[in-house]
Amino acid sequence: QVQLVESGGGLVQPGGSLRLSCTASGSSVRIDAADWYRQAPGKRRELVAGITSGGITNYLESVKGRFTISGDNAKNTVYLQMNSLKPEDAGVYYCNEDVWGGGRLSSYWGQGTQVTVSS
Repeated sequence: QVQLVESGGGLVQPGGSLRLSCTASGSSVRIDAADWYRQAPGKRRELVAGITSGGITNYLESVKGRFTISGDNAKNTVYLQMNSLKPEDAGVYYCNEDVWGGGRLSSYWGQGTQVTVSS
């Protein structure tokens, strides 16, 4: 059974930084590709950043140059480094990973972590 566990959210002032982590747990699992989404109150969930198995990344236009998605295969963890945070970056952040486990590739979601940007 694969589970994704997120961490790293919290309250930060505008201009501050946070690093979110998403770790896949389970026996003999390997992350293939991963995305980070966010959802603000009253808004639709939006794709913030993604990384492919080959390391190709893509970003929401509004976060380019401020956010960086990366992965550590040895730790089965994907990160989202968020710098120069703005109030409009606030929301619940979710990771979505395609994970190999038991010979199958399946998609999983993390539980979400709250990011609040406020002075």
